[in-house]
Amino acid sequence: MSFMIAFGLASIMLLIGVFLRAEIPFLRNMLVPASVIAGVLGIVFMNVVSNIGIDVGTDFDMFTQIVNNLFTISFISISLTSTPKTEGNSAKNTVKGAVGLGLVWCLLYALTPVIATAVVALIGKAFHMNSVYGMLIQFAFCQGPGQSATYGAIFEQFGWENAAMVAIAFSVIGFLVAFLAGVPAAKWGISRGIAKNCGKIDETVLKGYFKKEDQTDYMVKDTTCNSNIETLAFHIALIGLCYILAVLIGKILGLIPGFLGTSMEGMMFMNGMYAAYIVKWILKKLHLEFLKENTLQSKITGWIADYLVVCAFMAVSITIISRWIVPILAVCLVVTVVTVAVCFYFGQRMGGSNDFERTLGLYGTCTGTVPSGIALVRIVDPNFHTSTSVELGACNLVMMASTPIYFIILALASGSIGMLPAIGGLFLCVVLYLVVLKLTKTWGKKTFSWKGSR
Repeated sequence: MSFMIAFGLASIMLLIGVFLRAEIPFLRNMLVPASVIAGVLGIVFMNVVSNIGIDVGTDFDMFTQIVNNLFTISFISISLTSTPKTEGNSAKNTVKGAVGLGLVWCLLYALTPVIATAVVALIGKAFHMNSVYGMLIQFAFCQGPGQSATYGAIFEQFGWENAAMVAIAFSVIGFLVAFLAGVPAAKWGISRGIAKNCGKIDETVLKGYFKKEDQTDYMVKDTTCNSNIETLAFHIALIGLCYILAVLIGKILGLIPGFLGTSMEGMMFMNGMYAAYIVKWILKKLHLEFLKENTLQSKITGWIADYLVVCAFMAVSITIISRWIVPILAVCLVVTVVTVAVCFYFGQRMGGSNDFERTLGLYGTCTGTVPSGIALVRIVDPNFHTSTSVELGACNLVMMASTPIYFIILALASGSIGMLPAIGGLFLCVVLYLVVLKLTKTWGKKTFSWKGSR
């Protein structure tokens, strides 16, 4: 019942968010997604009813659990989706863009926890906040609410109280700054003529829904007979199979001694990805891959993403984090400035005609999620004339180069290494990413100017 009430409340907030996006000019012009609007409403609602003692049948912990599980399911769904092949003369440019975007993301993934830890070390003592909590920022800004909840929970297993709540709070602020800075930057590019593929932001895009006469596209095709099993039910059943398989994989990995086994068992999103690849491989070997419908799988991923954002907001208890709200806000402010500087510097130096679109996509991804980055790209490239959206998807493979950072930070959280070795290891990663950016020629001369020449 607690889960269903949480799901119902999140749904109500989403519906209100859709209405407010359509009716309030500021929200329309800022192109704020309904899920973010709903999340803001949800965090206010949950904290108000909690503070005045009203029992709504669910609580913050339930929303945290939902975020954890939805994130695992989202990775399963993404991994079950087939990746479209890039063709034509843009293939080389697409690969270069994916490499550049992924490496800059890795750079921020290693750099921001060092900066956040330094900020907490400077001002956190006055609020009794340990500097190790700064090591959660990159899970939130660079990866979003799902990762932040997952790694926050792992930190809690190592004894760091309320780490999941702090991490989710970081991610909530990250989502907000993604659009508060990203949308004005996109509009600046349009006004200065930097965006060459922007077209027209019409009423449909602003209001966020299609009128009856505009509803021309059908969502999916059936791959199963509805008299036997609904196509949607079959796809969700595949996700359920992958989830159980992910649990089994986690149990096996948990047998590894020390913090490594505990950490890998807790990383259910990774185990879910492994499980999805196994299931997809089996379907291919059995020549049953035709039963999987790519568009429907993408829609399921989108559905998960919308609820993931809302529930992440609603999982934050202001009462719990209030004692640390000053250092949390200070960390987010400093990291936002650093993220803007890094993304906007490297974004215009990757060496492609779509570097402006890459800059926006990179910034959105490094403050929220890949869908946040794609949402910003769509403002300046609504018809996907550039390869930027494909590059943002493909750069996930390059992001795997951040693996050493996971182990450094989790080793620190478990007490296996100290703070100074951890920071030293992260700085080494930063240097290596910079070197690789140069070697791959994705860090070169400026390809456009914010003043308008391109």
